[in-house]
Amino acid sequence: MAESYRLVADIGGTNARFALIEPLATDYSNESVLLCGDFISPEQAITHYLEAAGVTQLQAICFAVAGPVTDGSVELTNNNWHIRAAALQSAFCVSEVKLLNDFEAIAYSLSVLKPADLKVIGLPPAPDLAVARFTVGVVGPGTGLGAAALLKREERLYSLITEGGHVGFAPENGLQRAVWEVLVGRFGRVSDERLLSGSGLENIYTALSEIHDIPAHLVSAAEIFAQSDDNFLASETVSLFFEALGQVAGNFALSTGAFDGIYIAGGIANRYPNLLASSAFRSGFENKGRHRHIMEGIPTLLITHPQPGLLGASVVARDLG
Repeated sequence: MAESYRLVADIGGTNARFALIEPLATDYSNESVLLCGDFISPEQAITHYLEAAGVTQLQAICFAVAGPVTDGSVELTNNNWHIRAAALQSAFCVSEVKLLNDFEAIAYSLSVLKPADLKVIGLPPAPDLAVARFTVGVVGPGTGLGAAALLKREERLYSLITEGGHVGFAPENGLQRAVWEVLVGRFGRVSDERLLSGSGLENIYTALSEIHDIPAHLVSAAEIFAQSDDNFLASETVSLFFEALGQVAGNFALSTGAFDGIYIAGGIANRYPNLLASSAFRSGFENKGRHRHIMEGIPTLLITHPQPGLLGASVVARDLG
């Protein structure tokens, strides 16, 4: 029945990626990417997508959105869309609309990721999330630094939405302290996101340039990664970035009790999986003093699935309506 279709999406500042969950299906299909700037509203974009897909009725809508969801509403930072659950419910005559923060959606995806969607980083094997009870977390450096947790209790999934990327960065060695001091002078306060994001990588690079008194010739995160084999500053920047990512991921595991596994998401780590695997990420993750023995047993995994946000929205959408 057409009314059994559920619409899911992962919406950012530039692109809106739509898909459908067909009747009786367990995964999404009919994936399509639209430019947000081509449409004056989300309703117009949805109508365009549904007409192209030949779908006339929906049962429910679930969107992952790159921004904080407040009272069923979100305003996107980089375009003029204002997404309101109540307006979507009225416009498309659906029984239920759910808006998820993008990392909340990624957290839900953890429950259905397959071995082929993951790369294990370190020695502990991937956890079995088919068990009755678990707590896992996800940390993701990209445009910013996202963090969320997923809990399973009595056969139900619960997400824990956080602003963990804005916790203050805690340097753990001399070089990190030197970088931290440079960034304090520049920003006043140094959050984890000031180092662990695209702009954060650039912050590390320029700070190291100042510390070593070496001119900084590279201007973007992509250039820094591209030159990391041949350029001293770029190599040291990437090394410090992944070590600090391990430290922050370990802190998140301790603070949320995510002892069953920590997943790494986001475009940066996904583009450079071999650099992550060969880096000091795990040593940074495990270096927790008296709790090292706990950290050594926690699996860390890189999400390689291309659309975990869309996948997570699909997990939630199946229970709507």
